[in-house]
Amino acid sequence: MAHPQIKFGTDGWRAVIADDFTFANVRTAAEAIAAYVHAREDPAKGLCIGYDTRFGSKAFARTCAEVVASTGIPVLLANGITPTPALSFGVRERGAAGGIMITSSHNPPQWNGVKYKGWYGGSGKPSMIAAIESYLGQPVARPAQPSEIREVDFLPTYLKAIESFADLDLIAKSGMKFCIDSMYGAGGTIISDIFTRIGVAHVQIRSNPDPLFPGINPEPIEPNIRALGEATVANGCQAGLCTDGDADRIGATDEHGNFVDPHKIYSVLLSWVLKRHNDWPGAVTRAFNTTKMLDRICAKHGRELIEHGIGFKFVCDYMLEREILMGGEESGGIGFQRHLPERDGLLNALLLANVMADEGKTLGQLVAGLQAEYGEHQYGRIDLTIPEEIKNGAIARARALAVGNPVFAGMPILRQENLDGVKFYLDNPEAKTKPNAAETWLLLRASGTEPLMRIYTESCSKESVAKLLESARSFALKD
Repeated sequence: MAHPQIKFGTDGWRAVIADDFTFANVRTAAEAIAAYVHAREDPAKGLCIGYDTRFGSKAFARTCAEVVASTGIPVLLANGITPTPALSFGVRERGAAGGIMITSSHNPPQWNGVKYKGWYGGSGKPSMIAAIESYLGQPVARPAQPSEIREVDFLPTYLKAIESFADLDLIAKSGMKFCIDSMYGAGGTIISDIFTRIGVAHVQIRSNPDPLFPGINPEPIEPNIRALGEATVANGCQAGLCTDGDADRIGATDEHGNFVDPHKIYSVLLSWVLKRHNDWPGAVTRAFNTTKMLDRICAKHGRELIEHGIGFKFVCDYMLEREILMGGEESGGIGFQRHLPERDGLLNALLLANVMADEGKTLGQLVAGLQAEYGEHQYGRIDLTIPEEIKNGAIARARALAVGNPVFAGMPILRQENLDGVKFYLDNPEAKTKPNAAETWLLLRASGTEPLMRIYTESCSKESVAKLLESARSFALKD
């Protein structure tokens, strides 16, 4: 049944606190999840419920627990702030029917949300989310006695898993110094506590939970990440490592304080894994809006690369269907099937430190090495808040550019792809002057849920990226 205030997107339902994100609506969402579990899963296996540092998250999680338990489903409720990947790990490790995470991830502080996690320890499949939505507003039978709500700590077994995945001994011996930034979110002091225990030099910033996320959105991109860059330089660190609001995404800065975008992070990790762990099986996946450097790395190592739609749900789907080494998306969500079919910012922070320790290089040196080996790849993105008719008109005009002898930003269009948005590959004259230059492409993608258009581009220089983004902005806003 449709509900006017509750709409589950690809990664759950998000809304503004006290506007649509109310206790009444959270109860409605929790009841729909309970109805789904009774109908499609084994309710006796129970649900795991966690929450982040956002305003009211603990109380909203308790409310979900009470609703779910009242329908006869036992609940394991987090006894403290919990990163999303730790909750997902808990679902799979404990054999639960599924999980609920109270978080709005990287959204501004006035938002909160309800994410549903499947029994396998990853985001709910589209079929699951559609089923949950169909139960919105439908009453669920109540047994005479509610099931038990038991408070548990999901962290110990999760921490054991990520600590054994990375080589902590190697990091400890490296002599490297790191700056850690949790953006006031669920990552808290987790990485810092690990580094303290094994004797790794580090400083930490924004590690205290703060539902206001003062001065930033807890998304590890510019400008939110600038404080990390400044602290990295001021404290003489070799890298800055950052997690978002619920700690499932990774961000970073190099030793000079420069933002290292998620594409470079994914490329650093993938290159190292294929070099050091080439016996780990599986294909590599990447979203439609991510760097083509990943294709070159896979080609060098003879590894299959799969390109898919935008969103980690596509990575998760592949991981549930076949053997996948790792998969990732543009926003810093990177996952390893041998760990979880889920993105994990904390694991990836440890792995970046692991790569630096193994190679004996700063993060900036690692990125420069990739640029030298695979050609210079520079990336840019802008988000335009524009009315629906202008947004839809721009997409229609972009699709029409495939006809005749099309040109964009003064560059001939070589081909157009429409897997998820409208993507042009361009004949960039600058690329002819550079050895092994990156392919030049530009993607326009309209949000399906809000008046927003995102424009992404990759090219062989920062100047080319800036020019393409400006041309695309003018194109999108043209009447």
